[in-house]
Amino acid sequence: MSNFIFASPRKYIQGRGVLDELGAALRPLGHNAFLIADDVVWQITGERVKNTFQNTELTFYYERFNGEASGNEISRLAEVARRSGTDIVVGLGGGKTLDTAKAVADELKQPVAIVPTVASTDAPCSALSVIYTDDGVFDSYRFYDKNPDLVLVDTEVCAQAPVRLFASGIADGLATWVEARSVHRSHSLSMVGGKPSLAALAISEACEKTLLTWGYSACKAVEKKVVTPAVESVVEANTLLSGLGFENGGLAGAHAIHNGFTAVKGDIHHLTHGEKVAYGTLTHMVLEQRPDEEIARYIRFYRSINMPTTLQELHLANEPFEGLVNIGSLACAEGDTLKNLDAAITAEEVAHALIAVDAFSQTVK
Repeated sequence: MSNFIFASPRKYIQGRGVLDELGAALRPLGHNAFLIADDVVWQITGERVKNTFQNTELTFYYERFNGEASGNEISRLAEVARRSGTDIVVGLGGGKTLDTAKAVADELKQPVAIVPTVASTDAPCSALSVIYTDDGVFDSYRFYDKNPDLVLVDTEVCAQAPVRLFASGIADGLATWVEARSVHRSHSLSMVGGKPSLAALAISEACEKTLLTWGYSACKAVEKKVVTPAVESVVEANTLLSGLGFENGGLAGAHAIHNGFTAVKGDIHHLTHGEKVAYGTLTHMVLEQRPDEEIARYIRFYRSINMPTTLQELHLANEPFEGLVNIGSLACAEGDTLKNLDAAITAEEVAHALIAVDAFSQTVK
């Protein structure tokens, strides 16, 4: 019989201006930090980050992230970190940067600090990375022995990012309770290899409630680049609640279908992780035969924050049926999580559900 397992970061810090506390927050973890960020993030945060190391007795080395969370990029960065003699890895940026930082820290067996600059994914708190090929095709999940040692989220920085990314984080977060319920119902295991605990289910449910209650007004505030109590709550839901919820509650259809989208080429790959997860969540709900009104509520909410709810918006309106079946085949792959929804679902059934979401969405007022 499987055990209940609950995992979480060692420390989570969130608030306006907390980026200025990064150096002090890293002090218990080591002495020489290896900072990973892409050019855009470093341009925005670099000076502030450097200043946080003053008067801390810590040193740092910055290395540019090349943009893809691939095995080759992880190996390259780990080698640079070894040569520079670091003892803490720090990732600053979005999901792929953070997943790469976790992998580099795992290679070096060193502590890792995660500093998201967008509230766009639930990657920051988890003990796993999504690994892609150098061309951006989903490859595998990489699991770690522990969660990040520090997650530091500056809500003011997150509110300066495009509202599209903030809304994408909400869509990613809304998959949490949908998937956790399926994992619990099907007696499947979570991403940490145990049965979902009461804590995991409660956190997942709180994530959905928070996002549906304040997600719209928070997006409106972020459009103006301001931080309100609603923004603070939604950042916490996008980052901490969704992160703890998906990892300890488990993944199912929504994220497997998101991964399945990498089986087709085209403009769909200009969409964000959360935009694709939104459509994956609706498809999951159709496959699970959720009540029409529940699916319609999600469709209305997604529309209010500009998430795709039709194949046209997903750039798949002209995709032949065979292409949709290919999406289903990849979603049903042995190493993915669609089996946590129902192990008997076929690639063709996924294709039918993708079309059904589109048809239903077009009738929702």
